Parts: sequence; structure tokens; C-alpha cells
Amino acid sequence: MRVLIAPDKFAGTLTAVEAAAAIEEGWRRRDPDAEVLVAPMADGGPGFIDVLSAVVDGTLLSVTVRGPLGEETPATVLLAGETAYVETAQACGLHLVEPKQRRPEDATTYGVGQLIAAAVDAGAKRIVLGLGGSGTNDAGAGLLAALGATAVGGSLDAGAAGLASLTEVDLEPARTRMAGIESVAASDVENPMLGLRGATSVFGAQKGIVDNRKPVVDGWLTHFAELADRKTADKKGAGAAGGLGYALLLLGAERVSGIDLVADLTGLKEKASRVDLVLSGEGAFDFQSRDGKVIAGVAKVANDAMRPCVVLAGKVLIGSREMRTMGVESAYSLVDAVGETQAFADPHGSLAAVAERVARTWAR
Repeated sequence: MRVLIAPDKFAGTLTAVEAAAAIEEGWRRRDPDAEVLVAPMADGGPGFIDVLSAVVDGTLLSVTVRGPLGEETPATVLLAGETAYVETAQACGLHLVEPKQRRPEDATTYGVGQLIAAAVDAGAKRIVLGLGGSGTNDAGAGLLAALGATAVGGSLDAGAAGLASLTEVDLEPARTRMAGIESVAASDVENPMLGLRGATSVFGAQKGIVDNRKPVVDGWLTHFAELADRKTADKKGAGAAGGLGYALLLLGAERVSGIDLVADLTGLKEKASRVDLVLSGEGAFDFQSRDGKVIAGVAKVANDAMRPCVVLAGKVLIGSREMRTMGVESAYSLVDAVGETQAFADPHGSLAAVAERVARTWAR
């Protein structure tokens, strides 16, 4: 039996690398002679560097940057020749701030700009940025400030609230800083930055923006866009990571699918063609899993290779009809198998136990 294990992270419990190891351990309990290929995945959010550093021949550059609320935060840039890989969540991720301390209207992406500057200073001519998991909603204004952009009447590095009283924005210093540098924004989000489908309306709640503040914050971002470039705010991916995609598009970045980029770098298609079964997984297998997320991407690769795809997840919140539409044959839930308490207390052991159960059904 030949098996490809290609999971996403199980948010809050296991990285993609750890999840892949747990699944392999459980599978081998039932099928010790299996040929197992492992390809941990990411869609651009947290875990992006962790996954790529395992397959990209490069070195990690340690950097200390400003976190979302101004605190010093350690981060890394993966350097591979003239290409640098940056995980923006390392500088502005939601996980960096305790829930009770979150102030999404004040959170800044300044640290992301510092990561980009560090990559440029290290000689990078091409920068690939993974977008996702952000705790910020500042339209990437902080990033622009870190690269030299200036403003009058407000502040670019004080979160969305700092944009409210702006009267003028000058992006040219940032564009000059990035002259000759190719930028790629890798994300799973195609939303524009503003309006009902924009960053604030769709993703603001998960960052702590309450409903009655959403129109206010969206208004601040609209005001900023009118000073910077309103048309760019409507482009696909401008709403990624609280508008971080918008700032990168202003600097000339190309927007690509995060899962497609990672799949290419990990050789997922070639690996899928060599196995009998593809296993993927994530913390919650739900309707959001359909749009540009890891499971959707892995299932597509598996289907293109005419291989069945099976999902292991913390929770399965999607029906069999929807699974099949995505190309997933079956899904197994840790919570259903071992209970929620055990799943969180021992995520590795719980995932391994479910993988062993999957092997009983699927191993030849």
C-alpha cells in the first residue's frame, strides 16, 4: 500500500508537520509495511515557513520585528538564493495576542514591512509572502510605513484607527524601496478589501471587531483607499489578511493561490501520482474548507491523479454530499472518535488513533 499524507495544521494543537507525523504513526500501527510519502501543507497562513523549510533548500534568517500591538516579536525569513519566503502571520498573526488583549482597530502590519525590508537587505530579488491568520485589519498601512510610505493628518502604523484622519498619503518611498523586487502574495482569500464581501465585513469578527464597529472600520479603510488607490481595493485578494493583500498589490505584487504554490514546491502532484490513497486533514473540516484551503487543494490534486482522498479532522462539520463535491471520499472526526476533551488533551495520540482506524478500512 502506498499512501500520501498531506495535512494542514490543526490550529491550536498541531502544526502540519506534527499532524503528518501523527497520521503516519497511526497508519503504520495497522500497516507497518506501507510506503508512506509525507507532504505537510499550508495555504499561506501560519505554518507556511515551517512547511516550506522542509522542502526548500535555503537558510533561515532570524529577525525581531514589531508585533501587532507594538511588542518585540521574533520571526524568520526563509532565504533560498535570490528568493525569500515570508510568513506574514509571524509578524501580525492573531495567535500573537491573547484573546482578552486583542485590539483589532489598533493592530498594525508594520512588522510585516520589517520582514520584507530584512529580506531585501539580505539580497532577495523575489519575495513570496504567505498571507493568512492575521490579527490585523489596517489595509497593510503599517507594512507600507515600514517600507518608507508617509502620511499627513494621521498615522500609517497605528492600525485602522490611525487612518481615520488622514489627509494625504505618499506611497512613492515604499515603491522606490521595492523597485526591482518581484513580490508574490500567496493567499486563500480572493475577497476585495471593502464592502459586504470585504476584509472587515467577512473576517473582522474573528479578529475581534464587533458588528456595530464594522461599518466604522470599513469606512476608515475606504478613506485610506481613496487617498492611496481606490481601484486596487476591488481587486481579487485585496482583502486578504485584513487588507494586507491591498498594500502588496499597491506595490505591484502578483496574487496567487497559497495552496497551489505550496503544492508546486512540495511536488504534491508527482507524489499523488505514485500512491494508492491520499490523506489530508485540518482542525475543522467545514464549508470554509472549500475555498482555496488545503483540503480543497489536496483533494483536487488527488482527483486529477485519479486517487481517492480521505480527510482526518478535529471536527467534521460538512455532509457527505458536500465532501463528494470537493472530491473527498470520506472524513473521520477526532471529536467523534475520542471525545472533545481527549482530542484537545492529547491531539497527537488522538490523531494517531483515528489514522489507525482509517487504515483498518482503507489499507489493502
